[in-house]
Amino acid sequence: MTTFLHTGKVAHVRHTPFVHKFSYRMWMLSCDLDAPRESRLFHRNRPGVVSLHDADHGPRDGSPLRPWVEQHLARAGLQDFAASIRFMAIPRVLGYAFNPIAFYLCHDGSGRLGAVIHQVKNTFGDQTAYVLPVEIASGTIRQQAGKRMHVSPFFDMQGGYRFAFSNPDADEFRLSIRYGANDAPRMTATMRLVKSALTDAGLGRLLLAMPLMPLKVFAAIHWEAIRLKLRGARYHPLPPPLDLESGAPA
Repeated sequence: MTTFLHTGKVAHVRHTPFVHKFSYRMWMLSCDLDAPRESRLFHRNRPGVVSLHDADHGPRDGSPLRPWVEQHLARAGLQDFAASIRFMAIPRVLGYAFNPIAFYLCHDGSGRLGAVIHQVKNTFGDQTAYVLPVEIASGTIRQQAGKRMHVSPFFDMQGGYRFAFSNPDADEFRLSIRYGANDAPRMTATMRLVKSALTDAGLGRLLLAMPLMPLKVFAAIHWEAIRLKLRGARYHPLPPPLDLESGAPA
C-alpha cells in the first residue's frame, strides 16, 4: 500500500421538516497506517504544509493509532482484520485539522477488507467510532448503526445510520450515508472521490484549487447551520454527556 489523494465532491440533503441541499468540492488523503509514504509537502506526525497527526484521531492523546484500532476491532470480534489498516481522512493543512468523518479500512492477511471503523466528529469537539463488519467485499458494501452522538444541533438523537459504499480500495470511492428514524429518511450525505497517487505536483494543484480544506469544511457546516436557523429549523441543545464508545449515559 502507498499514499493516495482522493478528490471529488460531497453533498448533503436534509429531508425534514423541509428540503435543504448543499454540496462542495473536497479532497482527502489515505495512507497505510504503519508506513505512509511522505513527500516534501506531506508529513506524518511532524509539521508540514500538509500533515497527518495521530493526536487528531483515535484516542486523540498523541499515542499511535494502531493499538486503538486493534482494541476496537478486538471488542467487536474483528481482530483478524488488523493485519493491514488504511486510514482515510482530511489531513491538517498549514496546521489546522477538522474531519466530520474519517475511515479506518481494515484488512486480513490476504488483503480482504473485513471491517471499517467510521470515526465521526462534530463541531463541539466530540468524537465517536462505529466499528462495523464488512459482510461482502465486492459490490456495494452495506452497514448500519444506531446514532450515539449529537452531530447536528438541528436533529435530535433518534434514529440511526445506513452506510452504502463501493470498495474504498478501488479507483473511485462512492459513499452514501442515510440518517433516519422509523425508516423515514431525515438526511442523506453522499461522497464521490477519485483516487490518484500522492505526488507533490498533484498535492500542490489541490492546495491551489481547494486551499485550507479543513477550514473550508468547518466554515461550510456553520454557514449551512445559519441558513437552517433562518429557515426555521428547530434547534436541539446538546444532550447529557454520553460514553461515546458505547452510547450509554456517562
